[in-house]
Amino acid sequence: MENVDVIFPCLDEAAALPAVLGALPPGFRAIVVDNGSTDDSVRIAEQAGAKVVHEPRRGYGAAVHAGLEYASAEIVCFLDADGSLDPVELIPLVAAVVRGHAMLAVGRRVPIARGVWPWHARAGNVLISALLRRRGVPVHDIAPARAARRAALLGLGITDRAFGYPLELLLKAGRAGWSIQEFEVGYRPRAAGTRSKVSGSVRGTLRAIRDMTKVLAATASVSSRRANSRGNNAEV
Repeated sequence: MENVDVIFPCLDEAAALPAVLGALPPGFRAIVVDNGSTDDSVRIAEQAGAKVVHEPRRGYGAAVHAGLEYASAEIVCFLDADGSLDPVELIPLVAAVVRGHAMLAVGRRVPIARGVWPWHARAGNVLISALLRRRGVPVHDIAPARAARRAALLGLGITDRAFGYPLELLLKAGRAGWSIQEFEVGYRPRAAGTRSKVSGSVRGTLRAIRDMTKVLAATASVSSRRANSRGNNAEV
């Protein structure tokens, strides 16, 4: 496998980082983007050999995009740093991109135990992914596991810097005609001592849905303006 940069957004994930970084397959290089941790995340990441990037702007999108801009490998991946996903699961996603089977490979989370995926987070995910499929994007999960070519991702011009980032990525990739392939990935309990910023509470889930709703509304507005422009041009 050629060298791949794996971007880990990180906010107080010290308890999970040793196992997550230690599980990276050969050729996969860790970029841990610290988003204001107050625990030992930075020290632990550096000791594990990861490159640490500091992103002071709070937000999932701000963190992953900072990592994307810093990355140098042709192929990049995104993965949460909380231990809920095994980095080995990235191998088939990267292979699909390298072999040209997909421009964007994404994970579809499959819980391996009861209670791993709280009802409120799962319900929100089902709703948003259904809306995506109605727009022609063939996914069933807004999963945190993704792989694509770095230059192509930067070319999408993603602007959201909060929880709407992965949704905007999918929408713009779909609009650009990218081939998107979905792979099942095991969804495990988070590492003890960490807490999800989204699924860990109803409030977190509602914040994510709010951010994603803004992205959907903005995308719908752009599509409407383009449709009106085409109609006006046809009348001329």
